[in-house]
Amino acid sequence: MTYETKPGVRMPTPEDNRPKRFYTAVSVAPGDAGWQVLLDGRSVKTPAKNLLQVPTKACAELLASEWEAQGERINAPAMPANRLCFVAIDLMGEAHGATVAEVTRYASTDQLCFRAPDPSDLVAAQAAAWDPMLDWARNELGVELRSGTGVLPIDQDPAALQAIHARAAALDIWRLTALAHATAVCSSAVLGFALLTGERGGEDVFALSIIDEAYQAAHWGQDEEATERLDLLKTELIAAERLLRALDAS
Repeated sequence: MTYETKPGVRMPTPEDNRPKRFYTAVSVAPGDAGWQVLLDGRSVKTPAKNLLQVPTKACAELLASEWEAQGERINAPAMPANRLCFVAIDLMGEAHGATVAEVTRYASTDQLCFRAPDPSDLVAAQAAAWDPMLDWARNELGVELRSGTGVLPIDQDPAALQAIHARAAALDIWRLTALAHATAVCSSAVLGFALLTGERGGEDVFALSIIDEAYQAAHWGQDEEATERLDLLKTELIAAERLLRALDAS
């Protein structure tokens, strides 16, 4: 949006505070321990000044595509895969244990386990969407979570939470970062693992995570701010999915 005080005089906008694009060519190249993104032949550094180096060529190409898509100014929020990799490189080494614990805490209060007492059509919508995911978690992850009506705490089986903890702890920094991000966005460790394993894609887990919001929007409408927030969450989950699939590529 452009703001003018009088014809021909433009006021600064938030976009003006973004850094200008300082490169022309974007490429990828093998490095000492993976693949790098190059801007005009120079390696990219993370916010903590570490080298941006990722395990697979497909992952580097994903990151490069976000750099290539930038316009005259760099829009960091439009680079979600790069941001996830920055977190993995700069923070996850020291935060690995704390992140595993956080994913486990989400499992103890997983959104899929808390059901509405009414109205009947919302109860049915939650059951249709969430029961199959809890069944999948039990059959494929060995995690059986209890569900209940209302918002009171549910005492989950310690064995189920330990299984979540063990699976998260076994992940490398890249996959744990993506899992933790998806889990937080969805308020559900089950949906986070569904995205991680490829059981469900980004758009699917997004839809499953907003059953309540979708019901409310269908009955009472949705304002512009809520729509923008949900669009952002959807973008984040799709980016996490793309990163995970790129990490799995040979």
